[in-house]
Amino acid sequence: MEPRWYAAYPEGVPKEINPDRYDNLVVLLNESIQRFRHLPAFTNMGTTLTYEEIGTLSDHFAAYIQQKTDLKPGDKIAIQMPNLLQYPVVLFGALKAGLVVVNTNPLYTEREMLHQFTDSEAKAIVILANFADKLQNILSKTSIKYVFVTEIGDLFPTWKRWLVNAAVRYIKKMVPSFDIPQAISLRHVLEEGRRLTFRPVSLSKEDIAFLQYTGGTTGVAKGAMLTHRNIVANMEQIYAWMQPRLEDGKEIVITALPLYHIFALTVNCLAFIKNGGHNILITNPRDIDGFVKTLKKYRFTVMTGVNTLFVALLNHPKFKDLDFSEFKVAVGGGMALQEYTVKRWREVTGTYLAEGYGLTEASPVLTCQRIDRIEPPGSIGIPLPSTEIKLIDENGEEITELNRPGELCARGPQVMKGYWKRPDETKKVLDEDGWLKTGDIAVWLNEQGYLKIVDRKKDMILVSGFNVYPNEVENVLANHEGILEVAAIGVPDEHSGEVVKVFIVKKDPNLTEEDVLEYAKKHLTGYKRPKYVEFRDSLPKSNVGKILRRVLKEEELAKRKSQKNE
Repeated sequence: MEPRWYAAYPEGVPKEINPDRYDNLVVLLNESIQRFRHLPAFTNMGTTLTYEEIGTLSDHFAAYIQQKTDLKPGDKIAIQMPNLLQYPVVLFGALKAGLVVVNTNPLYTEREMLHQFTDSEAKAIVILANFADKLQNILSKTSIKYVFVTEIGDLFPTWKRWLVNAAVRYIKKMVPSFDIPQAISLRHVLEEGRRLTFRPVSLSKEDIAFLQYTGGTTGVAKGAMLTHRNIVANMEQIYAWMQPRLEDGKEIVITALPLYHIFALTVNCLAFIKNGGHNILITNPRDIDGFVKTLKKYRFTVMTGVNTLFVALLNHPKFKDLDFSEFKVAVGGGMALQEYTVKRWREVTGTYLAEGYGLTEASPVLTCQRIDRIEPPGSIGIPLPSTEIKLIDENGEEITELNRPGELCARGPQVMKGYWKRPDETKKVLDEDGWLKTGDIAVWLNEQGYLKIVDRKKDMILVSGFNVYPNEVENVLANHEGILEVAAIGVPDEHSGEVVKVFIVKKDPNLTEEDVLEYAKKHLTGYKRPKYVEFRDSLPKSNVGKILRRVLKEEELAKRKSQKNE
């Protein structure tokens, strides 16, 4: 019997993909580099590298690794930089040399860096000079032997490189001084590598391509072991899903989410390499003025992002004046898209804002809405080709009824090998049959197999025995014209166990607590309504703009503990 969602597949999308079509990720990359060699591949700050140039420069990096270091296939290399031209060059070069890539958030603290580098056993790192001072302070505690340092403008034309690097270092003073004796400039590495010959490496489908760190469904940050087969499979799945709407070699993709994050890494950097897409790299998406100015220069066709990014763009006065005539596809992930955002996006851009769903442990995409229409609203769509989904209750029994919440479990070729050096943690989320427990609570919305995430299992609020899902509360309040951003958490209550508290960033400065409570009274049943409202200038967010309820909850509990002790 076919899964219920097969009948809902868009015309032209296969129900299955072949995850073994390529022996490894490098074979796929080389195929695209050759096929689209004369087309633009990546643009950053007005400078463009073609597919052929990316291929050549990555060969230079791989050749240097092979002949000027003692790094060998399987060794770990960390990459710590924002969206710059250097990222794909180093990424592809490291993969060609058979190294395992450890993507690292440039904004990590020394503590977070130390954990990731020691846990992964990284032996090399490519780091932006702006963050090298933090590396200097922890380097002796790691196994990192090779440090390659780059500056923002290193792959720009000579005059522009000097200008940008000087401005960043001396005018903006964004490069703290550091002293790492073994550090080598990436420009020197590429220049040396140009004189060397790269020798292709033998890689298998099951070799690890990435140790992608995540808080996961439980506990401390862990390295999800994503194999070449995992990543190739998800590239093939994404490509198949998008292909009916897209044309090879003709798409201009806006990449504002950081490439070190699994969403942009697989969807933008890799899946659109297979498509021959032209990635426009946005180095600082928080600069919305600069972002909109960049968008004005391109007749872009594809954009990915998270809800907060789309809201920020919609609230910029000049965004609505952009040329959307070629715009085909917008996909949101990382956090739930709010219905109000989806509606406004369609009104302003004329393009549907589709929601995808996934997690690092699944490389990451598991489901997506149709990109040619959004139905039903609030859904995360249906599973991608070759992906199985089931919902289970607290006893592990499968749920088939509509609108009954259960933990979403997934199985497919994109699901990770496991957590690096953590077999016990792996067993908690990955069973012997290959089913991954996501920790997310979902419901079947209809007989066609459309799903909706109602919330994270650990974020659920229990009010007098009733389950309250923060996503629902946030989604309702986000429709209020005076609210810019909202987050909901559960706080202790002596009568009902927990009650709902909301944190709000105002759009209308005259918005009051009474306004919020009155609006909630009209649109939410009693136990779901917030009991407390706190206004803030901003909400804590992750590196991709996902609102961090966990931080709000920690702050709230600390405040209550302090008040109790007074």
